Amino acid sequence: MSLIHILATNLKHYRTLCGLSQEALAELAGLHRTYISLVERERRNISVENIEKIASALDIEAYLLLMPIQEKPE
Repeated sequence: MSLIHILATNLKHYRTLCGLSQEALAELAGLHRTYISLVERERRNISVENIEKIASALDIEAYLLLMPIQEKPE
């Protein structure tokens, strides 16, 4: 699995977990909604600076956006 795919998947996961729309997250992070959408769809590369902005807006550590989420067995 590529890092861009992991980041896109995690971004959407944590954003929805926080109950935020792309627009709301973008506003909190100081970014544009279409940028968030492009990152989530793996259409845009993202800088470390923007990873930090998004992580801060989601109130998580930035490294969590780059690590595969381990599924919990039910």
